[in-house]
Amino acid sequence: MKIKKSYIWLILASGLILTASAAFVYPDFTFHPDFTASTAQATQADRSETAVNGIESSSNIVTRVQASNPLEILTAGAQAVDSGTEVTVYNNNLALVKEKRELDLDSGVNRVEYKDVAALIDPTSVMFEDTKNKNTVVLEQNYEYDLMSSQELLGKFLDKEITVTEKEGGTYTGVLMSYDDNKGLVLRLSDGKVVTLSEISKVEFPDSAGLLTKPTLIWQVYSSTTGKRDVLTSYLTNGMSWKANYIVKTSADDKKADIQGWVTVNNEAGTTYENAKLKLVAGEINRVTAPQETPVRKAVAEEGVAYDEAVESFVEESFFEYHLYTLQRSATLRNNQVKQLSLLSVNSVPVEKELVFDVSKSSNVQVALSFNNSKEKGLGMPLPAGVLRVYKTDSEGQLQFLGEDSIKHTPKDEEIKVVVGNAFDVTGKRTQKNYDKISSNVWKESYETEIKNHKSEPQKVKIVENFYGDWEIINTSDPYEKKDAYTAEWEITVPANSSKKVTYTVERSY
Repeated sequence: MKIKKSYIWLILASGLILTASAAFVYPDFTFHPDFTASTAQATQADRSETAVNGIESSSNIVTRVQASNPLEILTAGAQAVDSGTEVTVYNNNLALVKEKRELDLDSGVNRVEYKDVAALIDPTSVMFEDTKNKNTVVLEQNYEYDLMSSQELLGKFLDKEITVTEKEGGTYTGVLMSYDDNKGLVLRLSDGKVVTLSEISKVEFPDSAGLLTKPTLIWQVYSSTTGKRDVLTSYLTNGMSWKANYIVKTSADDKKADIQGWVTVNNEAGTTYENAKLKLVAGEINRVTAPQETPVRKAVAEEGVAYDEAVESFVEESFFEYHLYTLQRSATLRNNQVKQLSLLSVNSVPVEKELVFDVSKSSNVQVALSFNNSKEKGLGMPLPAGVLRVYKTDSEGQLQFLGEDSIKHTPKDEEIKVVVGNAFDVTGKRTQKNYDKISSNVWKESYETEIKNHKSEPQKVKIVENFYGDWEIINTSDPYEKKDAYTAEWEITVPANSSKKVTYTVERSY
């Protein structure tokens, strides 16, 4: 009896070990009292077939396909979903495009043609997400774009049969062996003869299937289920940029100004984005490789420029270490179109006009206009970099252009100063009067700056001097202010139709 009991326990233990092993090897295995050796063999055969028919990606992920023929490629097209496009444009010839489209997928591997993407897309930046089934994955991606020129078509049909008609009327059908712009086509006819045709009036291609006239991403997408679902895609593309432009209209006394800000978006990415949510990023992002250069058009046709001014404009927000501007309505960004959108409009901003003589920048007395980007002054929004143009009305009420300058990205509560031009009736001249080398690293220099005012009213002028090393002004005719470690400034008033001289001596050492 003891031997029989031990034998029975041994059989039970062996059965439990086999059951555990089967559960480990076959995760779908469920122990059943009727499980037999033949059932196990059938399951093993099914698992072996799955390993052969599985779809293996480059990441070594094997997915079992439930279709009768797991490797059958099914074709599907990506249909756009309303209000599913968002375009974020950066300053440096770059945009991030996010889209929501509808895919009708079958269970198994589907061939998807994702059309109407940017011609300058970076295919390595594409991201894909199925909002309903996280198990849907892209197994393979190809970016294809066939320009439908005669040379491109001939290249697609090398070693294939075409029909060529000569100008004299003769028709030949044969396999295209080669083609050349100058020498013509070489065909191999059905009887084995080879002919060269140069005077050609028409070429007929038997089938244009597979030729893509628009930039297209070709995907092999695995789906575990059949049905329609929304997919989210995003990609980076070159060929899109934006910049800011400002129009400043000064008052008659140059003490106030009306300021308008415009955003100019240039789309040369190779596709149109209909009713897109538009966002603009102001700031300098880092990129590993230099962005692809997009040819700049010397002139833009009038119909290629779209002006868009509406009550609802941009809303600004801080984003990482940048600033994000979101348009509060949708916008259509057509290919090869320059679109201008209103950014801001503020009236009666206090401004200050200055006459500045800084020989390190110009030999002329420059006219500068400055204002504070604060809420108290009517602004207070971070202003993206761009060109600022200044205008003023003349005695007849007509607007005249005074000059322009560029500004950097300017946070709120910072001062903005732009150089409008050079003064006509106020001039300056700087003369070195003395130079002494006291020791090997100490110098003493004397200068005279003369400002002449040819106007009938007094003029305030700021004289700016820049020094390097250790310096000290040991003698001066007028008070000055040390602005920083390198700059000294004199603010003087020059009488009408007169001149004023400022002299000083500086001692410098290194």
